[in-house]
Amino acid sequence: MTATFPFARPRRMRKHTFSRRLMAENQVSAADLIYPVFVLEGEQQRQSVPSMPGVTRLSIDLLLELADELVELGIPAVALFPVTPAEVKTELAEQAYDPNGLAQRAVRALKAHQPELGVITDVALDPFTIHGQDGLLDESGYVMNDETVEVLVKQALSHAQAGADVVAPSDMMDGRVGAIREALEQAGYIHTQILAYSAKYASSFYGPFRDAVGSSGNLKGGNKYSYQIDPANGDEALREVAMDLQEGADMVMVKPGMPYLDIVRRVKDEFKVPTMVYQVSGEYAMLKAAAQNGWLDEKAVVMESLLAFKRAGADAILTYFAVDVARWLKEQNS
Repeated sequence: MTATFPFARPRRMRKHTFSRRLMAENQVSAADLIYPVFVLEGEQQRQSVPSMPGVTRLSIDLLLELADELVELGIPAVALFPVTPAEVKTELAEQAYDPNGLAQRAVRALKAHQPELGVITDVALDPFTIHGQDGLLDESGYVMNDETVEVLVKQALSHAQAGADVVAPSDMMDGRVGAIREALEQAGYIHTQILAYSAKYASSFYGPFRDAVGSSGNLKGGNKYSYQIDPANGDEALREVAMDLQEGADMVMVKPGMPYLDIVRRVKDEFKVPTMVYQVSGEYAMLKAAAQNGWLDEKAVVMESLLAFKRAGADAILTYFAVDVARWLKEQNS
């Protein structure tokens, strides 16, 4: 039983900074963050992403310089997204599993340069297909499931061979986690972790990301409704998470973040497994644009959004604000 007013005055604990800090139920630290990076071919290449102010595509040599700062700031992991040149994109996405592909070379360079930095690789075919879909198409334009999974397995194995710590299938094909786990086990990569994008929604918040990796032009107004989850559904996401865990996923991802906080909470309550959330490009772009227009306090709203993810049950947050947040926290604690 709790006391009633006036003996209970909840505002007493809110009056002072020290007591607000003492009773804070959640907090954000650099250890909660994963930084997504777009990787380019070439050397000394840095390209801005117009729809994501402050975000740049980097060549591998500049990526290594960034890795030094990530380690210094205490950010545990980086997620790599290759920007594939148009001339090597094909119907069958062969570049996805080329051992000398951009993603594979970036992984090798990172693990040689900063071995303690976790490297997460995206296992999906949309950066490598001429149509921008996450899989192989049949004659009607439908994304074929089992044929796509065969290519995803090759891609995941090529990442593990390059030294990736975590492979992250984000394609939403049925059965791909089990197929990847079996292939990794058979090849001896028993320590390679799988971060399954289990609750990935067919969201309209992905637009800036597709610009960044160069797949929006290939998609040409198409959609991914036949394999990503309908935003109207919640129970379906839990079924997907359950299947991926049964197939050998070590962690699961909810994507996007803020519009799906209820899904984060349900996943964490139901399964109690490492649960990640992706604050996607559209979420970043909205906050950044509002801040640049002077409509919102960038630091305040970013930190509030990350606290919301933690409160909902997320163990880690993949966010384009990761470096900024880690810098703010470092300044705050110095």
